[in-house]
Amino acid sequence: MAPSSAPSSTAALKARTRQDYQYLLDYRLRWNDNDMFDHLNNSVYNFLFDSIINSYLITHCNQDPPTSPQYGLVVHSHTDYYAPIAYPAVADLALRVNKLGRSSVTYEVAVFERGVDAVCAVGEFVHVFVDRATGRPAQTGLGEALRLGLEKLQVVVDVTGGAGEAGKARSTKL
Repeated sequence: MAPSSAPSSTAALKARTRQDYQYLLDYRLRWNDNDMFDHLNNSVYNFLFDSIINSYLITHCNQDPPTSPQYGLVVHSHTDYYAPIAYPAVADLALRVNKLGRSSVTYEVAVFERGVDAVCAVGEFVHVFVDRATGRPAQTGLGEALRLGLEKLQVVVDVTGGAGEAGKARSTKL
């Protein structure tokens, strides 16, 4: 099975579980994360996505944001919302890599409420890694430690599933 970046259907995203992801991180929501409607403000989701991704890059890909020779620039992000979550809940953040290119990475991040099976939101976040000296995509592509760390989160789509089945994602390395 080859890695695929085929878009997931809304039904497939809404059916995501924690087991569909290879890296989890918890986050205790704060009072000021809520908006006037008493649920997590939409802007906080991007903060959470950025937090879990950079946590993984630092702890598993040997990235040191101020000094690494390459750093990721966000070139695309979007979020699909399925259920509210609010302070004082604990959010379980979940991360996987849906596509790994020469210098780009497409992450999928999910937010779950601790103790609740249903996913609250699923987002896509795309980094292009650039050379610190030039600000351009690195001629050599992703650095070795970075690529190896990201490959551990990469999923492949098994398109041999039954009729009407969008395919089952699984990790290629974990």
